[in-house]
Amino acid sequence: MTTKSESKQVFICGSALKGQPDHQNLQSAKFMKTTKTLPQYRLHAAENGWHPAIYATETNGISIPGEIYEMTNDQYEYLLANEPPHMYPETVNLEGEENAIAMLYPQELIEKYNWPDISDLGGWAAYKSMNETIRS
Repeated sequence: MTTKSESKQVFICGSALKGQPDHQNLQSAKFMKTTKTLPQYRLHAAENGWHPAIYATETNGISIPGEIYEMTNDQYEYLLANEPPHMYPETVNLEGEENAIAMLYPQELIEKYNWPDISDLGGWAAYKSMNETIRS
């Protein structure tokens, strides 16, 4: 059995969410609950919508919906190894005065490539669902 000191609480808000194509990257991590960040972040669609890119901001932040998973160190290392380039782990602030590790993306690269801001579209799964509906 995994003890708290051997596990990490990880906030998932993109392509590894339940029902999304990279969910298998979580392996058998234990789903804890759905939650959302405090309104301190922005969400963009990077690499032509291939993956989400979030960053912390001091102004105009939104709450990003997601899921919390308890991961062993091995599961966490596997997840990190399968993240897109440039993503990095950082603690994010969640509702209920909680925090967890999430994968953020450098704001300067988002701005450099002018990736679309999808912050007001209801999260990554809603954005992907909307894009699938438009393509149909």
